[in-house]
Amino acid sequence: MTGQDARRRARGRPRTVEPEAPGTTVQALDRAVMLLRALAREGKATLTDLAAITGMPASSAHRLLATLETHGLVEFSDTTQDWMIGVESFRIGTAFVQRSNLVDASREVMRRLVDETGETANLAIADEGEVVFLAQVDTQNPIRAFFRAGTRVHMHSSGIGKALLAFFDRARCDAVVKRRGLPGFTARTLTDPVALTADLDRTRARGWSLDDEERFDGMRCIAAPIFNTYGEPVAGVSISGPAVRFGDSALATLGARVRAAADEITRLTGGTPPAVRG
Repeated sequence: MTGQDARRRARGRPRTVEPEAPGTTVQALDRAVMLLRALAREGKATLTDLAAITGMPASSAHRLLATLETHGLVEFSDTTQDWMIGVESFRIGTAFVQRSNLVDASREVMRRLVDETGETANLAIADEGEVVFLAQVDTQNPIRAFFRAGTRVHMHSSGIGKALLAFFDRARCDAVVKRRGLPGFTARTLTDPVALTADLDRTRARGWSLDDEERFDGMRCIAAPIFNTYGEPVAGVSISGPAVRFGDSALATLGARVRAAADEITRLTGGTPPAVRG
């Protein structure tokens, strides 16, 4: 082995390994999680780099990595001297993905939203330039909005649709308008592109949208976007009901509650809200 090879080997695996001190089981687990998180962020890293990132001795880091390696949680490349996430970590992660199914993860949050506001809560996604409703939790009020699962509506006349459009990039938003147009459904529908753009700017600034009788006369809806792990808007949650129960003085309070619900669903499904809104 050349001197250069020896130096590369030392970066991946230390020559000596210190014995584990007694009574440090919890600390060892904590440090192992730190290493996994570091590898998840970096993609791959040498032992030297991991020790620097986590602030632990190289020998301690290697001992933990070796244990994780036996369980398939991390892998080591003899060629590059890099450590990386292993296939078993992927299998464990997929269990979270299965648990965090959007509809299942949203159900309890939507129930609380109904309890807090007294209005029907809806969950929907964007598909082919339209909003598709996935789930609804009904209010006990006799007069309420109803959207059957699978119902499709234009995005520009929907609370959830406008919440998503506001956080789409400009090209994607323009593509939706070009493909679907801006047909009018009531006297309040935003059929003018300039008016719609101004409305979306307000939505983005405050984090929630208002369907002000734009789809059905006498009905209002407040919605907020749900984001995926890349900070992209993928779904929305809303409350809807008769306009007489959505007075102007209550909009800000209701909007804040809907936005909080959307942020909670984002977190439960492993998503990340954009760094800056507005």
